[in-house]
This record gives sequence, structure tokens and C-alpha cells, in this order.
Amino acid sequence: MQLFCYLREIIVRIRLFILGLLCLAACNSKENSVDPPKPAPKPDIPVPEEFADYVSVPVSLPEAKVQPMTGIVLWTDNEKAATDCIQLEYSYMRYCDVCSTKDKFNWTVVENLLDDVASRGHQAILRFYYVYPGEETTVPAYIKALSNYEETQGSSEGEATWFPDWRNQELQDFHLAFYEAFAQRYDSDPRLAFLETGFGLWAEYHIYDGPFILGRTFPSKEFQTRWLCAMSAFFSNLPWCISIDAADSDYSPFKKDKQLLEFRFGCFDDSFMCEEHSTENRPNWLFFGTERYKTSPMGGEFSYYTDYDQRHCLDKSGIHGRRFESEAARYHLSFIIGNDQPDYQSISRIKEASMLTGYIFRLRDFRVKAGVGAVALVENAGVAPIYRDAYVAVGTGRSDYSLRNLMPGEQKWIPVASPDANGKSVPGIACSHLVAGQEITFSK
Repeated sequence: MQLFCYLREIIVRIRLFILGLLCLAACNSKENSVDPPKPAPKPDIPVPEEFADYVSVPVSLPEAKVQPMTGIVLWTDNEKAATDCIQLEYSYMRYCDVCSTKDKFNWTVVENLLDDVASRGHQAILRFYYVYPGEETTVPAYIKALSNYEETQGSSEGEATWFPDWRNQELQDFHLAFYEAFAQRYDSDPRLAFLETGFGLWAEYHIYDGPFILGRTFPSKEFQTRWLCAMSAFFSNLPWCISIDAADSDYSPFKKDKQLLEFRFGCFDDSFMCEEHSTENRPNWLFFGTERYKTSPMGGEFSYYTDYDQRHCLDKSGIHGRRFESEAARYHLSFIIGNDQPDYQSISRIKEASMLTGYIFRLRDFRVKAGVGAVALVENAGVAPIYRDAYVAVGTGRSDYSLRNLMPGEQKWIPVASPDANGKSVPGIACSHLVAGQEITFSK
């Protein structure tokens, strides 16, 4: 009997071991299944007949690197920001630091920050806010001094927090005037990559914790509509983004007025890779449209819901059944704020993850006709387009075609008229929206 019990225990343990292996295999299968199969490389487009007599020229390309206006983003005060493994830096900004007197704007704080970021060969992403938990509002002092302006004191994140009085006409007028003046000054500034904007806590388009009163602590939908129309008119070049939380009809006018969705703005998601992303965040992404990335940038920040989210969001094995590789492609990310990632991931992993975002211009073929010009077959092998004009450059010539029109997965023969083109010519990419030390490069 003792031997029988011993053998039975061994059999049970073997079964449990096999069951464990099967469960592990199932988990791995589920995890790997989140990455869609990579499409087979597209065959090169045949050389157009007009370039049949151009001679193929081999090109030696440099090692792949993170491209401007893409990648993992660190805050401007992060001591590890001085690395070429990132190209973007982020900062919150306060309205009251720019304006304290009606119609007078002092941009010194913005200028100093942009210069600081540019000195590291990077570009900035800025977000102005009125409300931050535990702080007074950043409403300009001249408005706070008005007798008909009354802020609301509440609690958010367990701290005393103040909220603007959006009933006040002067605050509404200031908000519009601020962005008009900002656009006049920075719409084409190469030091600035993207602008994030909105209302509520951290300008994330919500007051999930605190006194939410539409038209008082949060602007009315009528004023939001005016502001969205104005933003569309103010900015011709600078891509601006609002939080995906603006999909909530309690806060914004988008569901009532679908025409507002036609404005060209991007989206940011400040709880990216959280456990509830597929049920809580994804519907908001879908509300703003799956084609929006073709004209405006998609971005955000890794979730701070839990320490676990921050520690593991870039793990190669994934988190919550998803991997950053697939999520960056699914949402066509150009950037994602990951200020804490240097504490959890190696610089090489941060670089690798950065190159999973944005555009990648692959040089598939290059041909030259001496004294006439060149033609390049270029593919966008990335997950998003570039949102500034960029051109194939050969010698003293550059293409008429802008690479901002080349969508992910597309390839195109791009001619360049260049009388100094020859068999030693090397193609490059010309873009005026770069700071010193930056360059857009072709990839292999």
C-alpha cells in the first residue's frame, strides 16, 4: 500500500508538471499572438521608363538611429536626457509664467526651455495647464484680481486643488488670445516638435477627481467649440494634440458635433499600456478615427496607474498580454513619454523601442544620370508618416515630392533634378524643421 501511494504521488506530480508546461505554452502563445504577422516585404516597384537609362549606384548607409520627432520622450529635467537615443523632451508649462498683465506676453520661460532642449540636439513637446493637483491655478494674475472671477477650491488626488472660473469672459478671451500669440511666434519654430493642449487636470480633458462643473470648473461645450475652431485657424504648421479622454461626451462637444472631428489635430493617451487599455482607452482611440495618424501625430505617456506598469511597459515579453512592439504599430505612435524608463530599461532597449515609433525611410534603390539628376526608390517602413516637409536631396538638388506624403508601407520612385549628380553622389534627406545636430537619415 505504501508503494502504491508513493507511485500515485509521483504520477500526480508528473501530471501537474505537464499541466504547468501546457499552461506556460498557452500563455506564451497568447502573448505572441498579440503581434500581427509581419507582412512579406513588398517587391520593388519597377524602374519607371523615363529613368531606364539611369545607372544604379550602390549606397553605404550609416547605422540605424532614432529619427527626429519620434521615439521615447524624457522630461527636460531628466539628467539622462543628454543622449542621442532620444530625440524629444517634454515639459509642462504654466500660463501665468507667460502672462500676468492683460495683452502682454513674456515668452522668456518658453525661450529658455526651448534653447536648453535644442542645446542637446533635441526638440520639445510642450503642454500648458491650468490645473495640477495640490496647486493653485496658473490663471494670469490680472484675471484672478477681477471682482467677477471666483475660483473653486476642491480636492484632487487627496490634495487641496484650485479650479478656474470658466464662466468668466476675460478668462475665455485670454485663452484664445494666448494660443493666437503662441501660434504667431512658434508655429514654424524648429525647436518645437509638437504641442499638447486641453482642459481639466493636467490638461488631460477630464476632472475625474474633484469638482467637475461644466461651464464653471471646466469650459462649456460652446466655448470648447470656439476654441477648437480657433486652434484650427491659428496653426498651419505646428501639430497639436488633445487627449483621447476628449471622446467623453460629458466633457467635450465632439459627439454632438461630429464636424469638429474634421479638424487636423492629433491625440495623446497618458495611460498607455495600462491593464484596462483595451476596454477603457481603445474605444476613445477609435472614436477619433483610425485614419487620423495620416495627417496628425499620435502619442502619449506610459501608464502610471501602477508601479508595475512603469517597470514593465517596455519589457520584450510584454505586459498585460500586450507588447509595445505591436501597440506602437496598432496606434501609429510617433512618440511616447517614458521619463522613468532609464530606471528600468537599458539605453539600448530605449533606443530600440524609440525606433519602433514614427517614420523609417528605407532606401530601396538609387540611380543616377550624370549631369541630369537622380532617382530614389524610398519606402516608409515605419508606423507613421513624418509631419513636416522633408525631401530627397542629391548634390545641390532636392525633390519636389515631400516625404510627409509617404504613408507607412508605401514606396515611391522620387526624382531629383541635380546637374552635379554623378556616380559618387550620395542621397540625403533635407528638412528645415530640425535643430543643430539633428538629421533625418535613410535606413537599410
